[in-house]
Order: sequence, then structure tokens, then C-alpha cells
Amino acid sequence: MRESFYRWRKIKSGLVSALCLLCAVLVIAPLGLVFFHLLREGASAVNWSFFTNLPKPVGEIGGGMANAIVGTFELLGIAALIGVPTGVLGGVYLAEYGSVRVNWLLRFICDILNGVPSIIWGIVVYGLIVVPVKSFSALAGGVALGFIMIPLIVRMSEEVLLLVPNGYREAALALGIARWKMTLHIVLKTALKGLVTGVLLALARVAGETAPLLFTAFGNRFWNHNLHDPIAALPLQIFAYAISPYDDWHRQAWAGALVLVSMTFLVNVAVRFLTRSRSAALAK
Repeated sequence: MRESFYRWRKIKSGLVSALCLLCAVLVIAPLGLVFFHLLREGASAVNWSFFTNLPKPVGEIGGGMANAIVGTFELLGIAALIGVPTGVLGGVYLAEYGSVRVNWLLRFICDILNGVPSIIWGIVVYGLIVVPVKSFSALAGGVALGFIMIPLIVRMSEEVLLLVPNGYREAALALGIARWKMTLHIVLKTALKGLVTGVLLALARVAGETAPLLFTAFGNRFWNHNLHDPIAALPLQIFAYAISPYDDWHRQAWAGALVLVSMTFLVNVAVRFLTRSRSAALAK
């Protein structure tokens, strides 16, 4: 009787384990298929000229996306200058200074903003910057991406700061350290890796945005030398090439998508590396 009971328990355990394995495979399979398809379609176009040359004129074979790659980093830099200080300081306020009612309202607003479609941010910045100056620009594109980053970083920063033990704060205050010094030198330093992780995840989130850039950065086939001029970006270049009638541009669009996905993958690997030591410490 007891042996049959244990046998039935092992069978149930095996079935549940197999089901969990199947679900894990179903989750990972789309990512693997995306990588495989991008490698098959775009790997042949990823070469030195792709990273160093400008796009060729319409109809000519060859060229690259050097300006789009550099433009993507420029836009992310502008977005980081806007989104990182605002988001981190907002997270500090929620975790350290805000009242219950104000914090609830701010969290609610941030959660709503995180659900706003990115194209809405593009339209908002189009009305705020592009229309008044009557020109698409790198600055407008960076502002749009920065606005998308702010609520993400606020919520992630708050969660990271709340993980810092209250004993650190109480010990600092008991020694007579000013609250702002305690926040700056103890809480923020303790949570630094988590904050960097949140920033990197936010940058990876906005790196592939196309819709807001269509209304703000617009795109450019040449190098950008002024923040008030249109600028190229990988998502914009991929979009333009993908809807074109030229096979070579289709091939380069796949190559651009492969580079963009690889950049996002490397950012996530960096995040895992930064959080590894913290996870090991928590496990102990």
C-alpha cells in the first residue's frame, strides 16, 4: 500500500516536472527562433563596412549603418541625461522622504505612465519641441526616450532603495548624521549596483523604440553634427529599409535588427553580472 502510494507520488512529481520543463521550453523557444532567424537573414550583411560606412544612395548595393549606430548611442546619451537623474531622485523621494498619500499617488502615476504607448510620448514631444522650432532633431528624440525612461527608473530605484536594511539608516541617524548625508553616502552607495541595473534595463527598454523617433528624430542618411538637426537611429533605419522594395536594403535591415538585439542582449548580460554578487550575498 505504502509502495504504491510513493510510486504514485513519484509519477505525479515526474509529470509536474515535465510540464514545467515544457513551459520553460515554450518560453525560451520564441527567443531562440528570433535569434536563429536574425542570424540566418542578417549575419551575411554584418561586416566591417556595415559598422563604418554610411548608407548608399537609393538603388545602390552596399553601404552600412555607421551613422545609425552612432545616432542610437547619441539618443541614449541624451535620454540618460534626462531620465537617470530625474528617475533616481524620484525613487529616492518615494523611498526616503515622501508621505503615504503622496507616495501612493506618485506610484499610481508612474504605473500609468509605464503603460502609455511609446507613440504617445512621440506625439507629446512632437508638440512640445518639434512644432515650436519647426524641425525634427536629435534633442527631441532624446527627450522622448528620456520621458519613457523616467517612470521606469523611478519605480525600479524605489524598489532597490527599499531593499537597503533600515538598520543602516537608524545607525547613521543615531550617530547624528544629517538625513541627506545618510541618504547620499550610505543608502545610495549601498544600492548603487541595483540603481545601475535599473538604469541599464531602462536603456535597453528604449533602445529599440521606433514610434517616438518617427515623430521626433525623423532619421538622417548622413552624419549628425548638430543636436537640432534630424538624426539616424538603428530602429528608424531598420524600419526604412524593411519597407523598401530593394533586396539589399532588406538584407541590411535584418543585419541592423541583429545588431540591435545583440546590444540589448549584452546589456542584459551586464545586468546579470552586476546583480550576481548581490544575489550571492542575499543567498548567504
